Amino acid sequence: MTSTDTADDETATDETDTDETTVLTFMCVRNAGRSQMATAFAERERDRRGLGDRVEIRTGGTDPADSVHDVVVEALSEAGLDANGRTPRSISDAALVESDFVATMGCSTLELETVDTDDWALDDPGERPIEDVREIRDEIERRVIAVFDDRFGARTDA
Repeated sequence: MTSTDTADDETATDETDTDETTVLTFMCVRNAGRSQMATAFAERERDRRGLGDRVEIRTGGTDPADSVHDVVVEALSEAGLDANGRTPRSISDAALVESDFVATMGCSTLELETVDTDDWALDDPGERPIEDVREIRDEIERRVIAVFDDRFGARTDA
């Protein structure tokens, strides 16, 4: 190994050390609507910003439904996001405690001492007409972008 190779290896190691993974978690009771939309927007925002492995996105619920609400799949499709194949899942207390940020969707009294939490008081989109779900979707998108702006700086290509 040459001295140049060693310097490059040290730089790569330094970058890895300073670029710790940030864990963002979006949860609600059923994990079938709001948290699924937030997760889809967060994944898109992570990709748009080129954050790759620097951001881990988690989603889950305390009492997961059998499937994502059809109206949520439709609303996300209108926004250019594919929700087919998404499945509600549970989330563990350990996963929440390991998070850097947890957004609950208006249905939680969650208090984690070492985690930045925010309860987004949003209506449940299940059983609502698409017009209402579009408004909820758009508000979730705004909030997700704000989380990324706050943690990683505003996008310059927006």
